[in-house]
Amino acid sequence: MKPDTILVLDFGGQYAHLIARRIRENGVYSEVVSSNMSSNEISKLSEKFNIRGLILSGGPSSVYDSDSPKMSQSILNAGLPLLGLCYGHQLLSHVFRGNVKKATRKEFGHTIVQITKPVSILNKLNRTEKVWMSHGDTVYSLPSEFETLATTENCPVAAFRHKVKPIFGIQWHPEVVHTASGHVILKNFIFDICECESNWQPANFAKDSISEIKRIVGNEKAIIALSGGIDSSTAALLASKALGKNLIAVFVDHGFMREGEAEEIRNVFKSSGLSLTIVDAKKQFMNKLKGVKDPEEKRRIIGNEFIKVFEKIAEKIKANYLLQGTIYPDRIESGSTRHSDKIKTHHNVGGIPDKIKFRKIVEPLRDLYKDEVRNIAEELGMPKYIVRRQPFPGPALAVRIIGEVTEKKIEIVKKADRIVAQEIEKSGLSENLWQYFAILTDTKTTGVKGDARAYGYTVAIRAVESKEAMTANFAKLPYEVLETISTRITNEIPEVSRVVYDITHKPPSTIEWE
Repeated sequence: MKPDTILVLDFGGQYAHLIARRIRENGVYSEVVSSNMSSNEISKLSEKFNIRGLILSGGPSSVYDSDSPKMSQSILNAGLPLLGLCYGHQLLSHVFRGNVKKATRKEFGHTIVQITKPVSILNKLNRTEKVWMSHGDTVYSLPSEFETLATTENCPVAAFRHKVKPIFGIQWHPEVVHTASGHVILKNFIFDICECESNWQPANFAKDSISEIKRIVGNEKAIIALSGGIDSSTAALLASKALGKNLIAVFVDHGFMREGEAEEIRNVFKSSGLSLTIVDAKKQFMNKLKGVKDPEEKRRIIGNEFIKVFEKIAEKIKANYLLQGTIYPDRIESGSTRHSDKIKTHHNVGGIPDKIKFRKIVEPLRDLYKDEVRNIAEELGMPKYIVRRQPFPGPALAVRIIGEVTEKKIEIVKKADRIVAQEIEKSGLSENLWQYFAILTDTKTTGVKGDARAYGYTVAIRAVESKEAMTANFAKLPYEVLETISTRITNEIPEVSRVVYDITHKPPSTIEWE
């Protein structure tokens, strides 16, 4: 039996795959497809899937940009229910000659929306709802065949529907956890409007992934880039089951790891059965980063140097394949889809040079989010302390030092990060946090230590709550904990004279500073 399916047309939005995932969580199959997919292409897909509706994702473009993504006109005549989100909302309005223009005031983050008509797509919602917005353009008016369902203080048409056809638009993002009733909106569309049945269950990912790795690599040798984080560790475990002795795990010690982390990774994985090679590349990376201040350039250089190390090892053992623990947020933020904007280059995606010596880079976790990776790791029997480790960027502390990276700055940020981790974990708060860490800013301020003037660095503390890292809330840490962290940092690190706490959500910020 063909599963009921909803397709997500990708207009370059950061959350396109998150929409598909939310649909799958309801037992309905979903795939992300090109924004310019035609009705003929949908008909071909209908041979495999029972396509019940289409969702138009958000995106960074304006409908008035000359190169902005458009949708095929044939889609409008396919007779399928349509739901436009954010850019998709604006695009549907524009196509039907509604009035879309730059907002007088942009909306990013939490917004209060007034539900003027809690019907159809907004059925079961309260008259006032807390939602998550991220837009610059706004729909100001609609043609006569449409009606407005919701508004905000700055958005006259925050949600709409066609009076006859199953066509809907919503300016906010129901797919993110920060929209209180987002799951209700999606269920309304999936089950009431598209009339889907919950007739799909995810396949055994681990089994399928192991088979895929075997199919691609065959009996040849491969290396896996191992950082010790949950993503690369899970990818290594899957690859080990697929390739056995033909897999070599390579841990590159670039000198930017947290205090004691290199030793910990060495001890953990040497006893895991993996064939592990540790490369001391501290001088190589530091020399390349000398004088570099731009964060994108840092990431590009680090990505290049990683590949050079891996190629050298691969040449030595005659390995033709490189495996990585790249996950979906890495690819999204690196601007991997056609219309998506590059938020920042991830060393394992956008930081990879154009020309590499490997036959192929294999990324078994490329379509998964962090919490999904953790679920698979638990299924594979990975130790809990690794499964629940907070995420750590591949470029490591090099992107938690604002400006040029020096050995002295690395020493400072390592000490500050250790203090943050110790105090948060001692307070019992770590279980509910996605990440918590210190950033060494490039700002120096005047302080007083021992009745004398002190002119030192400013350290920023970042702690966030999240589920999949595509959105995040800053954590409301108790003042007592923040006070202890601040006191310890300024007392124990002479070079620091001030500590600040980051209270910005994602969006508009990212979790990391660089």
